[in-house]
Amino acid sequence: MANQLIYHEFMQIPPVTRAYVTSCVLTTLAVQLDIVTPYQLYFNPELIFKNFQIWRLITNFCYFGPIGFSFLFNMLFTYRYCRFLEEGSFRGKTADFFFMLLFGGSMLILIGIFVNTIFLGNALTIMYVYVWGRRNPSIRMNFFGLMNFQAPYLPWVLCGFSLLLGGSTTVDLMGIAVGHFYYYLEDVFPKQQGGFRILKTPRFIEWLFESRDAIEDENMVHEERPGGFDWDGREQ
Repeated sequence: MANQLIYHEFMQIPPVTRAYVTSCVLTTLAVQLDIVTPYQLYFNPELIFKNFQIWRLITNFCYFGPIGFSFLFNMLFTYRYCRFLEEGSFRGKTADFFFMLLFGGSMLILIGIFVNTIFLGNALTIMYVYVWGRRNPSIRMNFFGLMNFQAPYLPWVLCGFSLLLGGSTTVDLMGIAVGHFYYYLEDVFPKQQGGFRILKTPRFIEWLFESRDAIEDENMVHEERPGGFDWDGREQ
């Protein structure tokens, strides 16, 4: 009974979010169990393009470090805001959501060639936190009870938090830049005079997900989901 309940809850997670978060968890467990090492996963353009270790284009997005507080914190954000987007502004548009992540990942890889960054998962997380925030500007958030702010400022707050902890903000800024680029191309430019939609989801990606979206349109019961996150542990 418990197994069936867990399976049911797991399958309630939207497909792209479910696949990505599961990949991240399994990759981390594989490293923890010494099945693979981070050296086999990290982003290295020379190994990718000269030695044809193509898997690094994907695995560098799936490893968030060893299991610990940082890993759990990153997984919380990855799961939470990936799901918010997929069930919110991308509800019934799974193909478009997948294409957004594909576009974001591709842009981060291009930037990563010129920036000394070996794992890009955090940058991808910041990217869709940025997009979610811009599409939910009225939601108020609370940072550990210390400050209140609107959702669009969340990526900048996280960037400042990383700086206060002595970490590098390079990854955060990469995610913000790519998130803004996507937001401008998808939400701003098409609404301007003479504008048009540049980022059209390829037909083959739509074909992969169209049956899933049709089922969701028929069976999914619309439910209100909280958008903000109270850092004291309370939903807003």
